[in-house]
Amino acid sequence: MTAVEANADGLIGPTHSYAGLSPGNLASSLNRGEASNPRAAVLQGLDKMKRLADLGLPQFVLPPHERPDIDFLRGLGFTGTDASVLEQAWKDAPSFAAAACSASPMWAANAATVTPSADSADGRVHFTPANLHTNLHRSLEHQQTRRSLNALFPDPEHFAVHDALPAVAHLADEGAANHVRLCADHGEPGVNLLVWGRDAFESWEGPYPARQTRQACEAIVRRHGAQGPVLARQSRAAIAGGTFHNDVVCVGSLDTLFFHELAFEDTEATKRAIQQAAAGRFEPIFVEVPTADLPLADAISSYLFNSMLVRIPRQDRLTLICPTETRDNPRSHAVAQALAASNGSIGSVEYVDVRQSMRNGGGPACLRLRVVLTEAELAATHPTMRMTDSLYGRLGTWANRWYREALTARDLADPALIDETRGALDELTAILQLGSGFYPFQQG
Repeated sequence: MTAVEANADGLIGPTHSYAGLSPGNLASSLNRGEASNPRAAVLQGLDKMKRLADLGLPQFVLPPHERPDIDFLRGLGFTGTDASVLEQAWKDAPSFAAAACSASPMWAANAATVTPSADSADGRVHFTPANLHTNLHRSLEHQQTRRSLNALFPDPEHFAVHDALPAVAHLADEGAANHVRLCADHGEPGVNLLVWGRDAFESWEGPYPARQTRQACEAIVRRHGAQGPVLARQSRAAIAGGTFHNDVVCVGSLDTLFFHELAFEDTEATKRAIQQAAAGRFEPIFVEVPTADLPLADAISSYLFNSMLVRIPRQDRLTLICPTETRDNPRSHAVAQALAASNGSIGSVEYVDVRQSMRNGGGPACLRLRVVLTEAELAATHPTMRMTDSLYGRLGTWANRWYREALTARDLADPALIDETRGALDELTAILQLGSGFYPFQQG
């Protein structure tokens, strides 16, 4: 069956800031406390989406979440007006207040794990929103993420949007950032590689948390009825070095898996398992970058592997879409140029500027959720959430109207930010035709 790989990118929210809330995310920690530029951030994200749409790839927009999350703070016992709730939270519980203001839903690779209809037991596209249990600020996301996915994929004949897994440490789930699908063609049955960092019942002593459990991967495979699953362990050394998700050291598309030497705990066993799962359907291509060519620290700082590996229409070979940081790092740039100059499956490299996201630890691949769709499934999506020239123009005007040019931690405590963000989201709800009551503040 003919199918395409679409991208749904998280629209960066008005509270985009450098709060350093994510242990193990080295860029996030390094830039903690510095002033961010929300307007530049959202415009960079829009430019990336437009570029993918211009290349002929279906591109969708996932709306930002309501932040500050006043309902969360009320649940912690803060009372009064919304402004007084925010003020008291920053005074008495600043860590919770910072979590309530985080714009982290922008990183849609963590929105959900997706199983395309070609691989599911019932022939529908399945989504499980990630519970993101490991970090407080991200654990607030999954309910609104489910609403966004239901809005974009509304037809139950074609789509099944599940609840997140139970929010317990044993089932910690980080979504598609730890999932790669390989196949001969997008519409044909594939191999679903799910990467986990720890077993839920083992002790963990690393300097940073291993965010994905094996048991979460197994549960998603069962509920999606996913065919051809391969479960592999993420390298302990990579996690200790700051690889908080496997997509920091691994990306794949169609028959090609592009990864760092330290991506997996047992690389040879992982390759054998993929080959066995693909046997008789396609021959996987493994493009491995050795540590000698690209030390792990350079892989993380340049985000070479947190790039988008895509097939552009009417091109035979894959294109790697990297952040400009990859080009700026001599070692990662040399690896990228060698790929483009080779006769391998990756035939070209392009660069996008997402510096505001990168400074918070998220590259081009972090910003998007990949969804394989048949022609019928693509026609069943919410049309006003698909990127077009018109939507790009409207969202640019919207962002310039509502987003600040600079934001610090002190600014997040400004009660005026509540009205600003709600005004922006009210207008966005109309632009994307999301219906009344899409956000919690619209339901009162």
